This record gives sequence, C-alpha cells and structure tokens, in this order.
Amino acid sequence: MLTDEAILEQLRQSNSEFRELELSHHRLDLELNELQKRHVLTPAEELEKRRMQKEKLVKKDKLAELIRLYREHGLQPTAH
Repeated sequence: MLTDEAILEQLRQSNSEFRELELSHHRLDLELNELQKRHVLTPAEELEKRRMQKEKLVKKDKLAELIRLYREHGLQPTAH
C-alpha cells in the first residue's frame, strides 16, 4: 500500500484537477493568512474572509475525496 505522501505525489503527477485544487487551496491559505495579520477588518474584508474560508474548505473536501477514491480503488483519476 502506498504512503500518504506517495499517493499525493501520484495524484499531483497524474491529475490536473488535483494539482489545480491543491494550488488554489494553497493560494487561499496565503491570502487568509495575510488577512488575519490585520488587527481590524472592515465589514467587506470580514465577508471576503468568510467567503475564502468556505471556498478553501470546499477545495479541501474535494482533495480529500480524490485521495479517498485513489486509496479505495487505486484509481488513476482522469486528468482534465
């Protein structure tokens, strides 16, 4: 059985959707970190922060689903 890191690397190499989700998730993480460095957020920034947190969670869930499918079925998800 492959290690978690081996599965991640396999998906990164073989699945463009996984790569795009991972990159987008990382980008959102960086943007949220920048927002959280501020002491006070405007109402608009607060809304944007919540939107980004939700989007990040959706992407994380999709990444986990792709990993689960790979683990359960040994699937090579199709590249898009």
